Amino acid sequence: MKRKLDVGGTLRQIFSTYGYQAGVLLPLAFGLFLLVAVIDGVLANSLLLISLGLAVSVVAGTLYQGMVVGLVRDVQDGRRDSSIGELIEATWPVVLPLIGAGVFAGICIGLGFLLFVIPGLILLTIWSVIAPVIVVERSGVFAAFGRSRALVKGNGWQVFGVIFVVFLITAVASVVLGAIGAGISDSFAMQVLVNLIASTLTAPIAALAAATIYFDLLSIGEAAAPVPLAAPEAPPGDGQPAA
Repeated sequence: MKRKLDVGGTLRQIFSTYGYQAGVLLPLAFGLFLLVAVIDGVLANSLLLISLGLAVSVVAGTLYQGMVVGLVRDVQDGRRDSSIGELIEATWPVVLPLIGAGVFAGICIGLGFLLFVIPGLILLTIWSVIAPVIVVERSGVFAAFGRSRALVKGNGWQVFGVIFVVFLITAVASVVLGAIGAGISDSFAMQVLVNLIASTLTAPIAALAAATIYFDLLSIGEAAAPVPLAAPEAPPGDGQPAA
């Protein structure tokens, strides 16, 4: 019987990686989202430039997701060998495919949620590892959707369970941080600071979830692959001594 994704084990791995790689995950997230916050603040008064701020936000989030996938791949042997610069360098070539896939998936999932929610949840589950597929396998944009669905097949409920728990944790953390910020001050600067802190703390969780699910599904597929039988030894022919 094919082994299933261990929801509890995957969640433990996500937060374990978060803990011992926080020295890389948090500074990366803070730097990228600080840049986004500054640009959003500068462009906030210009309706014409809001789209530019949105584009910067999408690129930053996409680049971060790709770097986290590279980080998780790097620590599969128990230690991190790549520097932050190397993670960025390895991810940069696939930023455009990641953005294209993310935008297309976001539109489809959003439409799915409008259609009685369930279709959106299904798409969110079967397309949950698109980014790792693009980063690790250097897959094309549309090929990544089929590959993600194939990997998730047979573990849909387990993958959804991990996504749901991660969503609850990040949502609660964002609400708590927002309430703390509102209790201190309701100024625009405080709102920007709270959003920056919330993004820094929660972005690694979602990124780690996608990467960890991907590598766990890969290991399940490898474990389930049949071991090829050795070819039968040919009988000795005429004039050939038996081995």
